[in-house]
Amino acid sequence: MVKSSAKTVSRSGGAVGQRKRSRWLWVLVLIALTIAAAAFFYRAPIAGYTGAGAAYSARVACSCRFIGNRDLDDCKKDKLAGMELVTISENVEAKSVTARFPLIASETATYRKGYGCVLEQWRD
Repeated sequence: MVKSSAKTVSRSGGAVGQRKRSRWLWVLVLIALTIAAAAFFYRAPIAGYTGAGAAYSARVACSCRFIGNRDLDDCKKDKLAGMELVTISENVEAKSVTARFPLIASETATYRKGYGCVLEQWRD
């Protein structure tokens, strides 16, 4: 009989634990839906800020690399605070630098003699 009561206690404890896990799952789902709704509602400003940040980073890094003749790793130090997520890469043959904000924006600046570093034309 002692064994059967122990099983009953563990079953009821398991049911309580299951309810707590279920409750946390619903809380996480609600948080995820709230974040998704906010991202959808603010999609235009998010796209604008990330696009402007990527364009700024591409042009500054291109100028640093091809006008200042500095190494790209050294140019990464010139990023402004808040642009930690922006990554930059270079194409030495094309004399261009591409800056990317993950999954949202990507901009390329190319060095043109007589013009300096010029962003690629924006597309709608």
